[in-house]
Amino acid sequence: MSKKASIGVTGLAVMGRNLARNLARHGHTVALHNRSEQRTRELVDRFGDEGDFIPAYSAKEFVDALERPRQVVIMVKAGGPTDAVIEEFAPLLEEGDVIVDAGNAHFADTRRREAQLRERGLHFVGVGVSGGEEGALHGPSIMPGGSKESYESLGPLLEDISAKVDGTPCCAHIGPDGAGHFVKMVHNGIEYSDMQLIAESFDLLRGAVGYEPAQIAEVFRTWNTGRLDSYLIEITEQVLAHTDAATGKPFVDIVTDQAEQKGTGRWTVQIGLDLGVPITGIAEATFARSLSGSAGLREAARGLGGPARAKLTGAEAERFADDVEQALYASKVVAYAQGFNQIQAGSAEYGWDIDLGAVAAIWRDGCIIRAKFLDDIRAAYATDPALPTLLTADQFRPAVEAAQDAWRSVVSTAVRLGIPTPGFSTALAYYDGLRAERLPAALVQGQRDFFGAHTYRRTDREGSFHTEWATEGRPEREA
Repeated sequence: MSKKASIGVTGLAVMGRNLARNLARHGHTVALHNRSEQRTRELVDRFGDEGDFIPAYSAKEFVDALERPRQVVIMVKAGGPTDAVIEEFAPLLEEGDVIVDAGNAHFADTRRREAQLRERGLHFVGVGVSGGEEGALHGPSIMPGGSKESYESLGPLLEDISAKVDGTPCCAHIGPDGAGHFVKMVHNGIEYSDMQLIAESFDLLRGAVGYEPAQIAEVFRTWNTGRLDSYLIEITEQVLAHTDAATGKPFVDIVTDQAEQKGTGRWTVQIGLDLGVPITGIAEATFARSLSGSAGLREAARGLGGPARAKLTGAEAERFADDVEQALYASKVVAYAQGFNQIQAGSAEYGWDIDLGAVAAIWRDGCIIRAKFLDDIRAAYATDPALPTLLTADQFRPAVEAAQDAWRSVVSTAVRLGIPTPGFSTALAYYDGLRAERLPAALVQGQRDFFGAHTYRRTDREGSFHTEWATEGRPEREA
């Protein structure tokens, strides 16, 4: 009998190819399939010495090469292409076999697919994979959803190829149906916010103090040795230190200032609205990318008046970098707090019972937002799994409170100099909104009742009430 593969990968673009190579490097026999046969042949020709590959050039040949329960990993474009591949392979599979979507699918699509394939006796597992092409090859952070039964066979393979922290895999079963892709979506939303805050830090150090990119790179290098230690801070230092070979200018100065996006940040914001979770930092980061890409709009507004940009000098300039570090730390804590609140809300809405501490643990390495303080987040949820917000956790509250004077100073300086800081500003506004004794929402409720009879609640007794605003004396009645 010919040797069978323990897992198969169909869709051998960069991510699929690297994931297959990672599996083979860890001693797993991997079946390979791609719509274009040439891509399958190229993988075997170039990397065949890395492990055991079984190339297949038809769907049936691919399925026949897999041991039971068959485990088919799909690495194709999200949406229609994924549905098409599922429909190609599902009829060839048998009860108990597993189809894995390791792409960036919308979690609602994953829930639909999981329900449909469950009726056919098949397991469908939506897996969030973070770390880019390098992570896929060397060890990503992996967020699998799906049934517990499917994880029994699939989990050991995924844990084997994931990143490790002190020997602990950065992979854990997140929860049923779309839970894995939901958590990956929020991961990407936090990533948007984190990147925006870092970009604003760069803009502030350049616009308010006049540092050149190479000087700012050194600031980030220093920050990366402390509490801001993270992958994104690390690569920021490298990007800012890079000089363009063609022009001799700083690399960051020859790149068009229009940030692109693939949609996961937008999904996060849309679902945040659906769940009623105020993920303001993620929203502002997403809108900041949209604004940067609105070239015509920005060109039309280029001549609008603003303040004179007199740079900081003397002692004020010297302490500004330290103030920005404090503002960045506090704002990053807000970004992660909002993201974990969204996971908490999604878990409750869809009955997933997600372990937030486990999510923090698997994000400690392999993924784009890996950071030193994720271990503090893990510890915070280990202490209190029902923690309402990371901002009240012992691991973060003292540091954020201590940072707030510098945080406020940075935001006010940005406003005074006309430097846009939507990330820092909205993070601070969120912090102040949470800690406020009363919010102006009371007035909003009065306005809504006035024009739409939407009713309001009182502070002194139970029930809903409406004021007859058009009636003399404006009597109140219980609604």
